[in-house]
Amino acid sequence: MTESGGVRRAQAQRTRSGVLEAAAAAFVDQGVQAPVRDIAHRAGVGVGTIYRNFPTRADLVTAVYRHQVEVCADLAPRLLEESDSPFTALTRWIDAFVDFLVTKHGLGAALGSGEPGLENLHALMLDTLVPACATLLDAGTAAGELRRDVTAYPLMRAVGNLCITGPDYGQADARRMVALLLAGCRTER
Repeated sequence: MTESGGVRRAQAQRTRSGVLEAAAAAFVDQGVQAPVRDIAHRAGVGVGTIYRNFPTRADLVTAVYRHQVEVCADLAPRLLEESDSPFTALTRWIDAFVDFLVTKHGLGAALGSGEPGLENLHALMLDTLVPACATLLDAGTAAGELRRDVTAYPLMRAVGNLCITGPDYGQADARRMVALLLAGCRTER
């Protein structure tokens, strides 16, 4: 590999990452049907760059979703290492999971759209994030901080349900309810 080839690859990766971050932000604000020109503007690239990297909207939605799932999953072991307790790590990870859920605004409709490439996203989330959450729960149980009957999938489902916002129930309300849910997962001390 030549030096200029490596530089071009690194620049292409930075551009791709910038597009994914811009798309995620646009999806939060406008849903997954956010105009490509808005995403391009946020990323500081041309519309053609988006279509070269992601020929269809499904390709872009899938890439954003995959990227965010990977980032959230990779966070679990790092938080366990950095935090003063497994419960603190779990709380910080659930906060990141809540942020991830917020970026899914409009994804439910996209998943039901029948577009090729979107049908496996829910399975990707389960296959990747449930084990990450389970690692945190196992550490918390081993440390005596969490109840033994709390398991990853039902906890994540409960968090997901608490994050469905509406006119009289916003993100701050959801975060408050998730905090109460996590408090209920603790062992009595």
